[in-house]
Amino acid sequence: MPDGGRFTAGARLAVTTFTVLPVRAGRVDRDTGGVAMSLAAGVGAALGAALAGVLLALAAAGAPPLVAGAVTVALAALLTRGLHLDGLADTTDALGSYRSGAAALDIMKKPDVGPFGVAALVLALLVQAAALGALASRPWTATLAAVVTATAAGRLAATWACRRGIPAARPEGLGALVAGTVGPVALAVGTAAVVAVAAAAVPGRPWQGPVAVAAALAASLALTRHVVRRVGGITGDVLGAAIEVTTTLTYVGVALY
Repeated sequence: MPDGGRFTAGARLAVTTFTVLPVRAGRVDRDTGGVAMSLAAGVGAALGAALAGVLLALAAAGAPPLVAGAVTVALAALLTRGLHLDGLADTTDALGSYRSGAAALDIMKKPDVGPFGVAALVLALLVQAAALGALASRPWTATLAAVVTATAAGRLAATWACRRGIPAARPEGLGALVAGTVGPVALAVGTAAVVAVAAAAVPGRPWQGPVAVAAALAASLALTRHVVRRVGGITGDVLGAAIEVTTTLTYVGVALY
């Protein structure tokens, strides 16, 4: 277990990494990076609760489902500075180029977004907005559980991407700070917590939420393995892609009813 100072610093790093909240940065090293990635799902759950509240408020005010879903997705992007979406676009562009190693990493670093990245962004945002619109009509407890599940599962994918044995693609950056820092206990606790919440995401079907989380995480793990083979490790962009892919697929899984 981390000591109090390391835990506090890691919690601050988790909040500043996954949200726009102006938390004062503290100690930043691989130890605190590991704590931050271990707490990622908890930060995602808090973010999901806020998003669910906005979605339910819009639905209660009479907003059309797709409008309510789109506004909620826009708020999610605002509260995360759009960093995960940027990671999805950059990673998709790199993979779509069919290049590997340093050439693929150079594509990830470019500030522009190519056609593969644009397509990935449009599809992810559209699917998320439509799924959220569908979730808004459910009992509020199920809507809350579903949105919390999807946002927490997305950040849990980042935790899994930082498990021991996964290397960093570069000697600097977020990937170098957090790659290989998460142990099996943190993975087990985080996964169990997300699965427990997921059981309440679909009314009358306690199995569907956990199955959706498992399928989404499996897709994210496959993506991570593929990227590691192509570029030699993970980067901050890869973590962002894992988050968005898992969030989107979890939304789809819990929206089916």
